[in-house]
Amino acid sequence: MGSNTKKNLITAGVFIVCLAAGLLLFNIVSGGKFLTADNIPVVLSHIVYPAFTAWGLSFLFACGYTDMSVGGVVVLAAFASNIFGNKFGYIGVIIPGIIVGTLLIFINFNIFAYTKIPSWIASISLAMIYEAFGFFLKTNSSTKQLVITPLNRDYRAIGQLGPSLILLAVGFILAYIIYNRTTIGLNIRAIGGNKEVAKAMGVNVNKTLLWVGVLAGLFIGVAAVIQLSYSGTLTVKTGLTSMSMIFQPLAIVLLAQILQKRINITIAIPICSLIIYSIFNLLTILHVPSGTLQEACLGAFLIIFAIIGQRKSKGVVK
Repeated sequence: MGSNTKKNLITAGVFIVCLAAGLLLFNIVSGGKFLTADNIPVVLSHIVYPAFTAWGLSFLFACGYTDMSVGGVVVLAAFASNIFGNKFGYIGVIIPGIIVGTLLIFINFNIFAYTKIPSWIASISLAMIYEAFGFFLKTNSSTKQLVITPLNRDYRAIGQLGPSLILLAVGFILAYIIYNRTTIGLNIRAIGGNKEVAKAMGVNVNKTLLWVGVLAGLFIGVAAVIQLSYSGTLTVKTGLTSMSMIFQPLAIVLLAQILQKRINITIAIPICSLIIYSIFNLLTILHVPSGTLQEACLGAFLIIFAIIGQRKSKGVVK
């Protein structure tokens, strides 16, 4: 066994022990309410959507771009799944949501690739456009009923614990292989490291960015399908409130970036998803109000993780 392999195994073992100890601590703090037969499935079912969204964001961040319109994309993709799912069953739930999610993120990256607008500025503008379109669908007389009608319970199995965990496993395998074992994954990381050097090495930057749009959109489209299948319906977001939908996935990615020196980021993401949601589940058990103090805690986590993750960076951080 090589020294690096042995070191990685030791690191993984220490991390697992620390994670288990943390969950036991949560159980003690909650008075035994955290690790119960009723609560564990709740925690597990809530980590799937943010994990898929975080995998999508990880491809964006890996090449040095930021997309703040992801929440708006999720809402529109969920609307497509809702409308067609109630008409055509599971095919209507799955395919339209994935297509819309992939198409919109692909459009975003066409804009990022072929304009000189900073991605965070362009994506905020796109978020407003997507929110406006969602509001139009919600208020227009010909589409309102299609959007507000919850997805038929007969077509919501994807949101149940067993199928969603199977989907999580499939997503993990795909994310790991694409990110670590393909040319496109190598090119994405090369662009994130230094775009000019990547160009000099023969990487087609614009083509790679379009591939990022496809891959990230695929994961985000699946995330929308999962979220709709779990909740039955999604609420229209306006005034850039759709951005709040990526705060948990963003915290997951930032935490995963801190751990990626020891754990591959695609592996770290579902683990960090478990950590982040466990914290919020504990806060709920302790009767900390959601939407106020919980959001404040999430904001604090984002700042802390960003500071830790960028502590060795010099100059302006994107």
